[in-house]
Amino acid sequence: MAEHVFISGPASWNRLVYLDHLPEPVPHMQFATEEYETLGGTSAGKALGLVGLGRPVVLHTLLGNDPDGERVRRVLTESGIGLLAPEADATERHVNLMTRAGERVSLYLSTPTSPGASADDELMTAMTDAAALVLDLSVRSRDLLSAARATGVPIWTDLHDYDGESEFHRPFLEAADAVFLNADRLPGDPWDFLEAIVSVGASLAVCTLGARGAIAVSASEQGMRRHEVAAVPVVVRDTNGAGDAFMSAVLDASLAGTDVDAALGAGAAHAASVLTTRHLHPSLDALLGD
Repeated sequence: MAEHVFISGPASWNRLVYLDHLPEPVPHMQFATEEYETLGGTSAGKALGLVGLGRPVVLHTLLGNDPDGERVRRVLTESGIGLLAPEADATERHVNLMTRAGERVSLYLSTPTSPGASADDELMTAMTDAAALVLDLSVRSRDLLSAARATGVPIWTDLHDYDGESEFHRPFLEAADAVFLNADRLPGDPWDFLEAIVSVGASLAVCTLGARGAIAVSASEQGMRRHEVAAVPVVVRDTNGAGDAFMSAVLDASLAGTDVDAALGAGAAHAASVLTTRHLHPSLDALLGD
């Protein structure tokens, strides 16, 4: 069996509301063009992507003892994801206001409280025995950074729309061997930022550019190398989860020994498959409805 990947971070139950345009910050009325509920959370998206590629996953996430928590547990378990999900005071829930252009405003209705920095034996074993650790942005993942680094297992992280300054993101950036982010809020030239990340110790830094694909910088014995990959053309149904699918396929391919360019190509292809479904992954169509 392939080595498992350990993921720590959010899994949520979301309501998606599609609008012709995002609301302006003034009192007014708008009509939704579509709305539905589905599984959400960046860590859930990565777990679904990896399992869909045949890679075993242990997902550590916090879920409340409530109906939405039960929905999240059911969908993740039925998708073949191993769960370490201690009971929390709430299940993360969002309302995502979306447009067909991929614009999004996420309204957080509830978030679970992290139990603190300690990691029990089961959690430490799941991390130590993993081929890679994915620590997604969350208070719980931040609390686990020290224990994760002590395992010596490579750490991958996704900084999403990092602005280059946020103090919350910085511990993840400093701990990671592979760093992913998008260019939405990044100041200056993304190439410069990626090279700065690799210069201080990361082996891989990747910036996604939406419909323009992605760029990356890797460390090698000959120095830094630049890489580019084009997006795979596809008719877009929904953009949620595409970045998570991209990272999960790059990670899976890298663990299989693929070179960086081929891994980025695998990421682009996997992201395209997610763009065709309204869920985080096409595998959820059978569980939650197309």
